[in-house]
Amino acid sequence: MATFYHYPFCPSSRFIRLVLGEMGIAPASVEEKPWERNHDLLAVNPAGHLPIFVEEQGLAVPGATVIAEYLDETRGLGLEGRRFLPDHPADRVEVRRLMDWFLVKFHEEVSAYLVTEKIYKRFMKPEIGGGPPDMSAIRAARSNVRYHLKYIGFLIGRRNWLAGADLTYADLAAAAHLSCADYLGDVPWEEDETAKAWYARVKSRPSFRPLLMDRVPGMAPAAHYADLDF
Repeated sequence: MATFYHYPFCPSSRFIRLVLGEMGIAPASVEEKPWERNHDLLAVNPAGHLPIFVEEQGLAVPGATVIAEYLDETRGLGLEGRRFLPDHPADRVEVRRLMDWFLVKFHEEVSAYLVTEKIYKRFMKPEIGGGPPDMSAIRAARSNVRYHLKYIGFLIGRRNWLAGADLTYADLAAAAHLSCADYLGDVPWEEDETAKAWYARVKSRPSFRPLLMDRVPGMAPAAHYADLDF
């Protein structure tokens, strides 16, 4: 059995959890704390970043983008027309562009700030940066998320899904990162009904249910977080 190393509120880990759920892959799950230096984990991925997917025979596949590409290469053909990375090169470029937008740009401008300041720092020791949240970072994330939401609305206003006619890695990456901000109540959904309707479609999928069950100890989610109708 394969093994998946992740943290429930690591946005990129959430992306791969959605991918695994959509593909019907159920690896053994190992929860790791991103802020701790686990030497065994560093042996698997010297960068120390989550997520990491390890095949039964020992092949370690590190990082969300690499895992997504690897799973498409090794399991994609078995999805019978439901691949999340399209066949046509131009379509693949668009999916990869949007994956990078959310896994890198959105993460740097929104989800990394919110998750680090509101969740990770609650459990980190002071000597490694734990303590009260930096409100200036949170304010920056809350400001930045607005234009990302508008961009999602712009795309969905012209397409069925973010990258085109079909659900792809782009949708799963975007929804995974937004889900962390949504848990914390920091997504102003009322500002873009088109983006809100798209997110409701994604979070209504069976693959999303495990994410909606995640809880941060001592921190309840926003009231609508697990509401499929909203």
